[in-house]
Amino acid sequence: MATKRDYYEVLGLKRDASDDDIKRAFKRLAIKYHPDRNKDADAGEKFREINEAYQVLSDPQKRQAYDAGGFDAVEGQGGFSGGFDGFGDFGGSAFSDIFSSIFSGGDPFGGSARGGRRRAAGPQPTRGSDVRVVIRLTLEEAVRGITKEIRLKTLVTCPDCHGEGTTDPSSRKQCPQCHGQGVIIQQNGFFSVQRTCDRCNGEGQVITKPCSKCHGAGRIQESRTVKINIPAGLDTGQYVVVPRMGQAGLHGGPAGDLLATIEVLPHKLFRRDGDDLYCEVPISFATAALGGKVTVPTLDGKLAVTVEPGTQTGTTFRLAKKGIKAAHSNRPQGNLYCTVVVETPVNLTDYQKDLLHKLEQSLDGDEQGSSSSKSDASSHKPMMERFADSVSDFFKNLGK
Repeated sequence: MATKRDYYEVLGLKRDASDDDIKRAFKRLAIKYHPDRNKDADAGEKFREINEAYQVLSDPQKRQAYDAGGFDAVEGQGGFSGGFDGFGDFGGSAFSDIFSSIFSGGDPFGGSARGGRRRAAGPQPTRGSDVRVVIRLTLEEAVRGITKEIRLKTLVTCPDCHGEGTTDPSSRKQCPQCHGQGVIIQQNGFFSVQRTCDRCNGEGQVITKPCSKCHGAGRIQESRTVKINIPAGLDTGQYVVVPRMGQAGLHGGPAGDLLATIEVLPHKLFRRDGDDLYCEVPISFATAALGGKVTVPTLDGKLAVTVEPGTQTGTTFRLAKKGIKAAHSNRPQGNLYCTVVVETPVNLTDYQKDLLHKLEQSLDGDEQGSSSSKSDASSHKPMMERFADSVSDFFKNLGK
């Protein structure tokens, strides 16, 4: 004789499982292993085992006895000791009701075997669907916030029947197909399959004299203008909700919402990363070598920034709080990061090229000249000062 498995193990539960845990586990396993659905050779035995475990653990007194004394403590108390016998009574009418409810789509652990059947009490208020749109903004618009007007087509309540689908309430009749149930239940042996009635769409009633304007739908399509207030600081992928500006509800139900998703267009100068902005700042060869003031663009206008002598391409400096203030957030305003790009002179004249060669030679310490030039007082200047003089002279003559 096969050894019985622990009831908690059968249902895949821990010993402190709640009543709801037991019910859910039983429903899941009973559907999986019922012989009408599972053709495995051992499905019937597993199904019997699952039901036996449920019959004990779902009863507080039996569960307490089982926890205290094991299988022997529940023998003769309605627990299972016999075998699986086709589609007989697997432990009383309670199980029959439960399992019938499982396959009829109702509440499997409350109500009767007809728990899946519902009687439609006429048309019920139904919330309208949400409408989604995409709003494209420039970076400046996204950073500062803006009010946009859009034109869209959506379903609105029919003005003639006020959403009821008919102007004559007496034209509502019981649906002849589902007889007012709102659902069609098809019995196939042990199973019940339930589906929404396609004649009345689950309302249980049909309209014999539909509204001439909406043809019984209760809604008509209409174009309308909607204002969308977009707060400052939103980024691509974030959205704004405009309540009750989606599709109209049915039978007095509320309208859905308008969901406006933001898409920020690429900017010619700035790249956004969260609350920070990034840009490239071109500077001349002379400014890079000698230092000086450069003008940097920001979203609030131009700003003068000092560049140190010897600045190289790729050098990045930070302008604090010149980035973006995030919407609906207490985070500090982001920063602006400027990366230097040194511009190389192009289209040089022969004279300018000659000056550039001389500059290169002076930087290498190999400038050709008479010995008198080396004895000149200027040769005793500090190296960096001579470098600055050479660069300065070069750029003074570069424009000639």
